[in-house]
Amino acid sequence: MTSVSLTNFSGNSRSLLKKRTLLFRYLAEINLIFGIWYLQWRVTHSINFDALWISIPLLIAEIYSYFGGVMFVIGLWRPLVRQIKSLDQMTPPIPRADWPTVDVFVTCYNEPPEIVEETAKAALAMDYPPIKLRVYVLDDGNSADMRTMTERLCIEDLQSAQLQLEAERIDAEHSGLLERLKQLESLTSNTQAAEQWLQTSESVMNQPAAGFVQNLRSLILWLPPVHHTISNYPAKTLRDRLMIERKTLEEAIYNKELELVELARFRYIARPKTPGIAHHAKAGNINYAIFSGETAGNFIVTLDADHIPKRNFLKRVLPYFYTYNLSTGKYDQNQIAFVQTRQDFYNIPPGDPFGHRANLFYGPLQQGKDGMNAAFYTGTNAILRREALVSVGLQNFADEFAKDEKRLDEFDLVGGVSSNSITEDMNTAMRLHSAGWKSIYHNELLAEGLAPDDLSSTLKQRLRWAQGTIQVLLKENPLTKSGLTFWQRLQYFKTMYSYFSGFATLVFIACPIIYFFTDIVPVKTYGPDFAVHFFPAFIINRLTFLTATWGIPAKEVWRSEQYAIALFPLLIQAVWSVFTGKKINFQVTPKQRQSGIYLRLVWPQLLVFTLTILGILWNLYQSATGHLNNPDVHLLNSVWAIYNLLLLWAIIRASVWQPPKEV
Repeated sequence: MTSVSLTNFSGNSRSLLKKRTLLFRYLAEINLIFGIWYLQWRVTHSINFDALWISIPLLIAEIYSYFGGVMFVIGLWRPLVRQIKSLDQMTPPIPRADWPTVDVFVTCYNEPPEIVEETAKAALAMDYPPIKLRVYVLDDGNSADMRTMTERLCIEDLQSAQLQLEAERIDAEHSGLLERLKQLESLTSNTQAAEQWLQTSESVMNQPAAGFVQNLRSLILWLPPVHHTISNYPAKTLRDRLMIERKTLEEAIYNKELELVELARFRYIARPKTPGIAHHAKAGNINYAIFSGETAGNFIVTLDADHIPKRNFLKRVLPYFYTYNLSTGKYDQNQIAFVQTRQDFYNIPPGDPFGHRANLFYGPLQQGKDGMNAAFYTGTNAILRREALVSVGLQNFADEFAKDEKRLDEFDLVGGVSSNSITEDMNTAMRLHSAGWKSIYHNELLAEGLAPDDLSSTLKQRLRWAQGTIQVLLKENPLTKSGLTFWQRLQYFKTMYSYFSGFATLVFIACPIIYFFTDIVPVKTYGPDFAVHFFPAFIINRLTFLTATWGIPAKEVWRSEQYAIALFPLLIQAVWSVFTGKKINFQVTPKQRQSGIYLRLVWPQLLVFTLTILGILWNLYQSATGHLNNPDVHLLNSVWAIYNLLLLWAIIRASVWQPPKEV
């Protein structure tokens, strides 16, 4: 599941279609044909007009699911596997002096300082020239403990071997410049004498002063190269030349002193929060760091407080931002706005009870988006080009300011990362794409973080994702947003569309329960005609999905299916809260386990689970007493109900899950 890092290919990078893509396309085409064939039969031959109150919702749910499936398979039509050579292995090589400057933003809000410190240490330890790397703790909580930790770690970093070597180098260069300045000052009297001599000797007014040139012979050995020899300089310009060299030296000395100060590469930024002005949570935190004047790197790495980068992070992603120009023989910066890498976690317990493994998204789905220049920025483990982020952010701010001049007070919080939604990352990516910038998904694990290890924190995180995504749909609908390609619109809308699935799921899990207790069927017939249309479509659908998820452990795929269904109350809540205009605040996902039993958080799932079991038991009782009508239909509904139970069980089990006790 990682990007191939082999270097046995020509050029610095290449992209290939994911394996089994052609097989997937073949099955997907058959799947779509069988699906529309099934729906045609449902619409024309199977609606139970005696129970339209349930048959119509079921039909709508099936149509909704079909169109979701259509967008799913189209989104996976061109999944890319990228191969890249590391920054220090590129051919021709980029001199280290020309490597870009990088700012690492570690965003935090009330996390324990020790978690942030671990991330910061890993960021400082990345294999990159220390004078070109800055790490910033962006503390949205303005914690005294966080500030103290940053100051301590900054001192420790300055005492490290690599920075001590850099300090010695800078000090040596500084001393050399001071010595040159002294030599220049010792020649000042000679220069004045030469000037006086030239003023009294009209015959040689415009001729070189031989004695003066002789006095400057040693000076010229170390002056910066010029296009003319000393004999070509009129005597009246020699003073100007020395003045220029003096200013140049003084500026170089100042720059070396500044460079020595700049060795302090671990810094703390806590933005002020003016009452009455929106703070925009994480987006405002990042934007303040960009526009405060304290950061200036060519590229920005964003890391959540708990995501620890690997040493080779920068070397593995920065090459994407450079394209070799054969005509000039140099590297040009391209239109890549950001590179998103994989996201994974190092604290997931066996069995992944909360469904955090996301190899489906950080795999086929992101690779498919990448193939359509629509890779998502997910907020952490990514690197962004400052120029792209600032230019697009300012343009969007200008558009918002034109509508409401009061937004000027929020300038330093708005003009970069999108503040239009609590899922600022996806919205930012969409804005960059709409402005013509490109993106890359690099499928290599280069940073690992902490996943929530309790259900309460997990549900808060999932609710925020759902609410924020629906917010973007209402405020910046990708179907109408200018600048996006058709395929980019599809990729963004597909994600937003998926968060409305809670309503369809409610219908699907309610139908078997209704039938158990009322004998009301939403489909007019479950006979051979139903079997002929449903089962081929179902089987080919599963085969298509199996091909798309090939290489991902079956347990993980099953867990993702379970949570896609079991979270239906949360998805309904997200839609309802956004569409009713309820105020939605950004909630940081807790980084420490919130102990407890959370059955109260899954009471809708428990209710459905209980009713389903009671329905099955009632079905068995009727069968045992000989009062069961249509046994085949009851059997089919029982299988459907058991499948629903298996899907719901994951979140019920997670609500009572406790970590193993340490021995």
